[in-house]
Amino acid sequence: MAKAVLITGCSSGIGLHTAHYLKARGYRVLATARKAADVELLADQGFESHLLDLDCDTSITEAVAWAAKLTQGKIDALFNNGAYGQPGAVEDLSREALRQQLETNVLGTHELTRQILPLMRAQGHGRIIQNSSVLGLVALKFRGAYVCSKFALEGLSDTLRHELKGSNIYVSLVEPGPITSKFRENAYQAFKQHIDIDSSPHRAIYQAVEARLANQSPDKPTPFNLEPEAVAAKVLKAIESKKPKPRYYVTFPTYLFAYLRRVCTTGFLDRVMLRVSDDENKA
Repeated sequence: MAKAVLITGCSSGIGLHTAHYLKARGYRVLATARKAADVELLADQGFESHLLDLDCDTSITEAVAWAAKLTQGKIDALFNNGAYGQPGAVEDLSREALRQQLETNVLGTHELTRQILPLMRAQGHGRIIQNSSVLGLVALKFRGAYVCSKFALEGLSDTLRHELKGSNIYVSLVEPGPITSKFRENAYQAFKQHIDIDSSPHRAIYQAVEARLANQSPDKPTPFNLEPEAVAAKVLKAIESKKPKPRYYVTFPTYLFAYLRRVCTTGFLDRVMLRVSDDENKA
C-alpha cells in the first residue's frame, strides 16, 4: 500500500507543491487547508482533502479522525507546513497579534502532532517533519513574532526528537529560507490588520516594509530564492531516509546563517543581520 502523508497548509506554496511532488512519486497524500474553498480545489486536483484549521482544536481532531478512517490508522508521515508571518516591530505587536501568530505556527502544530503520535506509536513507525525557517536560526528586525514562533517550534521539535528516541518515530526540521510563494501576500494582510503605522516610532521604515510586502510580483528563482519544489525534495529525503537528519537546510541563506550562528560571536552576527534588514527595508 502507498505510504500516507498528511500535510497542512496545502492551499498554495510549499504545501501545495509538496503535495503534488509526493503524489507524483506514489505517496497517498492527505492534503488539508483551513478554508473550504481551498479544500474543494484540492479535491478537484485529485487529492483526498479535508478542512484543517490550526487555530481550532475541534478542526484538528476532526481532520485526524478523517485521516485515521481513510488509512485504517496508518499515517506514515506528517508534514507540519501550515503557518504565516506577522510582520512588525516587537514594540508594535499587541498581545493578541502575538497570540495569533503562536496559535497557528506553534500551538496548532503541536496539537496536531500530539494527536497523530498515538497512531504512529501503534503502527511502530513514523516521520514528523516540521517546516521551520532560516528565522528559526537567526533573528531579523520587524519579524519578531515570526522569529518567536519558529524559535519555539525548533525547541519543541528538538525536545520531541529526544523524547522519541528508540520509538522508530523520527522528527526532522526543514529550514527553507526564501522560497517563492504567497507568504509575502499573507504577511501583508497580517501587517495591515495588526500594525498601527501612524502611531509607531518606526513609521518611516514601515513605509518601505509595506511597499515590499505589497509587491505582488513573484520573486524570480535565484541561488538565494528557490521554488517550492526545493523544499519538497528535502521533505522526501526526511521521509525516505533510513536515518533522517534532525535538520535539512534548503537555500543558500539558510546554510550560510546556520554556519555563522555556529562560528561567530553574537555581536558579529548582530551586525550581519542588521545589515541584511537595512538592505531589505531601504526606503
